[in-house]
Amino acid sequence: ALKLFPLQNKKEIEKACLQGFDASNLIYRKGNPPISEIANIQEHLKLLETKKSLNCKYLLDLAHILKIAKELKNYFSNTEIDMTEFESLKNLFENLYSNSGIQNSIFDSILDENTISDDASSNLKSIRKNIKNKEQEIKNKLNQILHNKYIQEPIITIRNERFVVPVKSEYKNEIKGFVHDISASGSTFFIEPISVFDLNNEINTLKIDENLEIQKILEKLSSLFFEIISELNNNVNLIGIIDFIFAKAKYSNEINGSMPIISEKKEIFLKNAWHPLLKKDSAIKNDIYIGDKFSSLIITGPNTGGKTVILKTVGLITIMALSGLSIPANEGSK
Repeated sequence: ALKLFPLQNKKEIEKACLQGFDASNLIYRKGNPPISEIANIQEHLKLLETKKSLNCKYLLDLAHILKIAKELKNYFSNTEIDMTEFESLKNLFENLYSNSGIQNSIFDSILDENTISDDASSNLKSIRKNIKNKEQEIKNKLNQILHNKYIQEPIITIRNERFVVPVKSEYKNEIKGFVHDISASGSTFFIEPISVFDLNNEINTLKIDENLEIQKILEKLSSLFFEIISELNNNVNLIGIIDFIFAKAKYSNEINGSMPIISEKKEIFLKNAWHPLLKKDSAIKNDIYIGDKFSSLIITGPNTGGKTVILKTVGLITIMALSGLSIPANEGSK
């Protein structure tokens, strides 16, 4: 949008105007296209080009782009409407790349930016089940000593990734185990009883196995994108173009604009034109005609009579038309 400038080629101008006009009609008939914010994936693609694995967030970003592409294709291919009426937009939607298989693999395996699903692999599911079993075994053992006088509070907590119990400082020698932390006041010692030492070690070993399995899963999921790097890049460009065209169309609908006729002659004929920053219902509309039988037009009148508004209206409408936007004037204006 920031790079939008008046075009100089008549065919390009007419194409841009028609795309905006078709998008405006499509919004009226089918609603807004299913476009949401997408990530800048340049870093993602660089990693894929070197066959490196992506993290959860990057994989979700790419799957989201595939999801939007699929939804946009479905939006445009709806059989309820004769889509041949919208030929100017056809190639943009049809050239989008979708892949439900890859998309579903990512969304089924990754729950959020920090979490891999248990079902991402049978091995991961087994490891996590073992971890939960070991944790429950530890809690069962620690619960047996939580209610004696040595304990500061009857809770099980974690220090240095190991399960511990809070012991009153005066009884720290009564619980055989390893001190992992001391409270700021010095009144509580967080001790790992010797009875759960081996179980804590087993959990840490399982967590190492879990991380290794997660890395394998990320590598496998990343490899799904190795062969479609160009398609992903193309999707981003097409989604951006579609989004921009429909943004122009939404603006056209807001101002109740019309598609201009682009004349090859040096002429302007605006029917019931109004300044684009004024509301159509309250703005005074004017027919403005110059370039056919005469090439100069003198506007006179008192101060605040509207002379400057007329000049700005002509200038802005001309720029809008040459930029492929609908204009605030009746149909047939050129």
